[in-house]
Formats: sequence, structure tokens, C-alpha cells
Amino acid sequence: MRKIAALGFAIALTACGQKVELTPVAGETLPPKPYGAEVQPDAAELLALDPQAAPDRSVELRTRSEEREDDPFDLPPE
Repeated sequence: MRKIAALGFAIALTACGQKVELTPVAGETLPPKPYGAEVQPDAAELLALDPQAAPDRSVELRTRSEEREDDPFDLPPE
């Protein structure tokens, strides 16, 4: 039983490590050129995320306590 589990684990581990250049399936083409674009983007450019889809994180750590400013929208419940 352990041999089968180890063999299954080894196969799963080798399958997830494959990295090859992405290309369209045989007989298929990339999507049409975007409207207004001068050149057809390749597969890597189509997979790249724009900054709005994956924004950079803002890491602003506070080093000491600070008083909160008055918030005019912080109203008590009615």
C-alpha cells in the first residue's frame, strides 16, 4: 500500500514541475489582434496581468500609536 502511495506521489510531483513555452493547439491560432493595436501580442503578453488586475501592495507599517482624526461620517446608530 505504501509503495502505491509513494508511486502516486512521485507521479503527481513530477507532473506539476513541467514548464514549457505556451503555444496554440495544432490547427488553432491566437485570438485576433486587439482593436487599435499595431502588432499581434504573443502568448506571454496575453498572459501578463495589467497593474489594475494585480496591483502592488502598499506596505505602510505604523511604528507608533497615533490619534485618529475626527470622522464626520462616524455617526452613532439611530
